[in-house]
Amino acid sequence: MPFNPNTGEKSLGAFIRVAIVGTALAFASTTAMAQETIKLGFIGPLSGGNAQQGLSARNGFQLAIDQANASGLPFKIEPVILDDAANPQTGVAAAIKLTNDPQVIAAAGHWNSGVALATIPVFQRAGVPFIVWGAISPKITERNNPMVSRVATTLVNTNEPLAKWAAEKVGKKIAIVSDTSDYGAANTQNFEKFYKAAGGSIIATEAAPVGTTDFRALLTKIKAASPDAIYFGGVVTEAGLVRQQMVELGMKQPMIGVDGFHDPAFIKIAAAAAEGTVVGIAKEKDNPQVAKLRDDYAAAKFAEPSTTYTKNAYDTANILIAAIRKAGTKDKVAIAKAIRETQHDGALGHTSFDENGQTKLPVELELRTVKNGAWAAY
Repeated sequence: MPFNPNTGEKSLGAFIRVAIVGTALAFASTTAMAQETIKLGFIGPLSGGNAQQGLSARNGFQLAIDQANASGLPFKIEPVILDDAANPQTGVAAAIKLTNDPQVIAAAGHWNSGVALATIPVFQRAGVPFIVWGAISPKITERNNPMVSRVATTLVNTNEPLAKWAAEKVGKKIAIVSDTSDYGAANTQNFEKFYKAAGGSIIATEAAPVGTTDFRALLTKIKAASPDAIYFGGVVTEAGLVRQQMVELGMKQPMIGVDGFHDPAFIKIAAAAAEGTVVGIAKEKDNPQVAKLRDDYAAAKFAEPSTTYTKNAYDTANILIAAIRKAGTKDKVAIAKAIRETQHDGALGHTSFDENGQTKLPVELELRTVKNGAWAAY
């Protein structure tokens, strides 16, 4: 007890006061430590023709953070959600905004490959760990940037089995239409390579810039070559317009492609012309984590329905959080290293990364087609 100079005795009241002050200081110190706030960035198309994919991914990212904050983390996570509008320039501006904020210690981004390829140098220069949740161009991880990893499989994984199926079941003569983006060029290159290897012949290749609305001239040229099908190597809006205009020109061939336009918006744009379109996507496999995610997503009452990319972004957020818990909140290089060492069992299945940061998740092709105005099993 403290000593009382008047009585020569220790004062109980003084002791209690000292004890209270000491306890309060200890509690305040502990609370301050527990309340450290970090920020995790998310970038995706939240407006424009690809917004459904971005919004559903954003919701998965937000759900994972909400659950983590409720779980008793040693830090609080604040999400920073930004729109890239599926535009590289907008994406770069968003990436610069994130990396200029010292509280942002890691980020996730992009459904569009062209946007991801534009922003990766920003994250690289800033030394901010970055996980790609949606974009599928092989170039994204071919560069072996140690700060960048990806949970999405690449377009190579879907184009190869789709090309083999097309050569066996659709016909030996196919024409390719794509946009001129990196994504469109990579689809064209990979489908053509695998289709030829399977015994098929590409009889025409046409490309148009993103934002093109009239494809009739190039489709008329293709129609004269009488292909067995049209392979489309772009995304939702242009895919819908191409399919609509094919039917307007009396082209009865099917249109095929990979998951870039596997979206309800494609059906809205193409309307009745969408019937019979076929896409090859990575088959989703049920597991306890994806079943729980479906239930949790429904309980959270998000305005937008979930899509394939909801689970991609959900797992991405959880991988980031686990890496930060392992490496701490101060060393971003250590966080990036912890991401690469991930062994995560989540909604996607078992995620781990190769030496380039590419997911090693195996891919099984699933064919989907438009039946009675909706995507269904082929």
